[in-house]
Amino acid sequence: MPQRLSDVPMSELVPETQQWNGGHGIDLLTWFGCVGSIEHAIAYGELFWPDFVEYDGCVLFAGFNEASYRGFMSQTGDDRRAVEAVMNHRHIIDIFSGSGQEPTRHQVVYLGRLLREMWTAKLRQNFPTKTVVVSFPEEPSERLLDYEITFYQTEQ
Repeated sequence: MPQRLSDVPMSELVPETQQWNGGHGIDLLTWFGCVGSIEHAIAYGELFWPDFVEYDGCVLFAGFNEASYRGFMSQTGDDRRAVEAVMNHRHIIDIFSGSGQEPTRHQVVYLGRLLREMWTAKLRQNFPTKTVVVSFPEEPSERLLDYEITFYQTEQ
């Protein structure tokens, strides 16, 4: 049986859904249909199912900065795994830094778990002969900035 992404109910992860329907609440898809847009869906698709490329034996997000790549390679003594881990990392709360809202720990962990599952599936699909790990450590932290996700190859 698959592990649930969260033991927290969706109504707590997206509390606004409970304000709809005269306070009786609505499900997530109905809510998204009311407040979302096709543009939002397309943009979120880029987050959930991003483009990856292979470059110089590394697996990276498409559109990476080649000068940064060379700099990190120099700093790490050509440690491709370390370079992948730093170039591919994302702090979960940074993804929504312009929203003006502070997410809860439960929301950040849920999104990190969801991204881990989706990126793992996409990386396996795109690079079936490579062993790519998507890492999202979940140890409790007072700082939401500490929750970050990254991916790197275990064998190169």
